[in-house]
Amino acid sequence: MSFKKETPLANAAFWAARKGNLALLQLLLNSGRVDVDCKDSLGTTALMVASYYGHVDCVRELVLQGADINLQRESGATALFFAAQQGHNDVVKFLFEFGASTEFKNKDGGTALLAACQYGHTKVVETLLKHGANVHDQLYDGASAIFLAAQGGYLDVIRLLLSSGAKVNQPRQDGTAPLWIASQMGHSEVVRVMLLRGAERDAARDDGTTALLKAAIKGYNNVIEELLKFSPTLGLLKNGTSALHAAVLSGNVRTVALLLEAGADPCLRNKVSLSMPPWARTHQELWSTCACHVLARLYPGEQ
Repeated sequence: MSFKKETPLANAAFWAARKGNLALLQLLLNSGRVDVDCKDSLGTTALMVASYYGHVDCVRELVLQGADINLQRESGATALFFAAQQGHNDVVKFLFEFGASTEFKNKDGGTALLAACQYGHTKVVETLLKHGANVHDQLYDGASAIFLAAQGGYLDVIRLLLSSGAKVNQPRQDGTAPLWIASQMGHSEVVRVMLLRGAERDAARDDGTTALLKAAIKGYNNVIEELLKFSPTLGLLKNGTSALHAAVLSGNVRTVALLLEAGADPCLRNKVSLSMPPWARTHQELWSTCACHVLARLYPGEQ
């Protein structure tokens, strides 16, 4: 946060709000020489600062002295947004008592609910939903509350959102679904829960990559094991490659073994009709080493 103030007294008020110095804050406000809604160059108010740092006593004092709860910073963020982002549930509850709105958005489309989900603050998410926050809120790029929670691996938040009506397959504008991002980040428990709640196993991003392909690239075998329980596509995808090709490129021996055991075709040719992918031809040693390790694991004593 910026702390460029216009007067020394305003600067002191912001400092008191930041440090939680209630006595100093009261002294300054009662002097009549500090506007309770004074702002810095970015539109930050003392209430926003106190909310960000979780000083509920200072928040209470500012509100009782007439601070506007729903003022927005230049970025669009409000005191409620900052309290939710930082996980200060006591501040969030207090702000709601005095009319805080859940509808304000920042420059990226972010709301208090989206901020709380992004940082895994389950109790705050619960409070926001009870006070009318829209479970279908999205950033301007299409990322939903459940998408942000999946990205962070926040299983309790995801369960809460799903029980409140969140759409498990709601994609971002580029086609990235919550299951895809959870797989990319290696959150196997999140992947498991989403699949059980109806997540589309083969949902592809605009570039054609699926959750399985991304997990294969990363070598997230726990994720792959969960995905394989739901029989995802092992053959060629619309982008002309497969999870097996990706696993070999990445040199993930265990991943290759899992895919072969699940029925992936080792002779499958990619879209340019090469069973050995073009990138693997320049990595002949990697391909051979990977294949030998997998064969030794699957067929011990037969080499």
